[in-house]
Amino acid sequence: MAVNWLNRASAAFCIWAVHLAILIAAGASSAGEPFGVPAGAVPVSEDDFNPFDEAQAELGRLLFYDPLLSGNRNISCGTCHHHTLAGTDRLSLGLGEGGNGVGADRGASDGIGRIKRRMPRNSPALFNLGAREVATLFHDGRVSADDTYGNEFNTPAEEYLPDGLSSILAAQALFPLVGEVEMAGAPEENEVAAFLTERIDYGWPLIVERVRGVPEYEDLFAAAFESVSSAKDIGIVHVANAIGEFVGSEWRSHDSPFDSYMSGDGDALSPEQIDGMNLFFGKAGCSSCHGGPFLTDQEFYALALPPLGPGRTRRFDLHARDVGRLAETDRIEDAYRFRTPSLRNVALTAPYGHNGAYSDLRGVIEHHLDPLGSLDSWRRGQVDLPSVPWLDELDFIVHEDRLEMERYRNFLDIRPVPLENGEIDAIVAFMHALTGRASVNGRLGRPERVPSGLPVD
Repeated sequence: MAVNWLNRASAAFCIWAVHLAILIAAGASSAGEPFGVPAGAVPVSEDDFNPFDEAQAELGRLLFYDPLLSGNRNISCGTCHHHTLAGTDRLSLGLGEGGNGVGADRGASDGIGRIKRRMPRNSPALFNLGAREVATLFHDGRVSADDTYGNEFNTPAEEYLPDGLSSILAAQALFPLVGEVEMAGAPEENEVAAFLTERIDYGWPLIVERVRGVPEYEDLFAAAFESVSSAKDIGIVHVANAIGEFVGSEWRSHDSPFDSYMSGDGDALSPEQIDGMNLFFGKAGCSSCHGGPFLTDQEFYALALPPLGPGRTRRFDLHARDVGRLAETDRIEDAYRFRTPSLRNVALTAPYGHNGAYSDLRGVIEHHLDPLGSLDSWRRGQVDLPSVPWLDELDFIVHEDRLEMERYRNFLDIRPVPLENGEIDAIVAFMHALTGRASVNGRLGRPERVPSGLPVD
């Protein structure tokens, strides 16, 4: 009898071992235990980020929210990248210079100085931009780490970009200041915008003169930069470097449930999220572009996203259109290609796409799985656009251009992937598992006041 018991126990152990091997091989487990981390899932640590200067970051926070840097002193970086909105404005296409309010409450006044057109592209999220791997910024990559012009960066300013910028974020910070629909305003409205009609770098010294005229800023710059001892030493490079330090250090996200799961906490993800994770890194093929620690390959792809808005037109474009990366490289193969965004905290940063064509995660995921089918079935109700009567009629005019729409269809870098509805639900659930905790509200947060005394949005 003892031998029979031993034989049964041995047989049971063998059966259990076989089941365990099957579960491990399939990447699955019993409830509450990790299924295993899929190939391609890479954890993030502080070592993945650039170091930053605390005093400069705190100064940059104030500059980021100070309307003093805009042509008409009525808009700041923080207006379209607000802390209460996870560093975005949560609009498909924002209302920049001339608008009032924040996010869904932002409107446009009629009359003199009214908004002439919407922002051409969606306000991108700012999470993890201080990562060492970030070498290209903007949807079309028009700011990149590249010494073509002998100043370390390839930008719209070309050789006129000032020397001494400490990071790509500092270089990027200069360009919203000189964008007419972003922060500069129209030439007839203020001296900054007027000087920009002569050359792109002519507006920056005027902005610096404003900053020099604020005594509190003089003290803050002197404390943050060894090269500044008085107001006359402050330059646009100091302004840009401070903003770059703030943006690079403010929204660092690497404490999501997904990160906890990769660290060995099998309970950090729900079974549905685990299914979505395995689809993301496997059958659905999402990680082929959204790979690496920040879930982006930093490359450019044409996705046939439904066009809308004024587009980022070039000087010789006669109608609303946005050719994406082509406008930067002048290579036809880059037509309608846009940079792959990071997916960390993606559930917080709707609408999605370079133009915010989809207001929810499921919509943009379904588009990736069937781009041309989604383009054909897309409806205007899938966007979040504040109504502006004199702009509304132009928002979708590009869809009346048969040839342009055909070009959208012909430039495509992704192919359909058939998935069941439940599988799409699982991927959506996994996207929510990428939301960090501490990063959501930022490290320093929105200031209550700024040295200029102007209102803070």
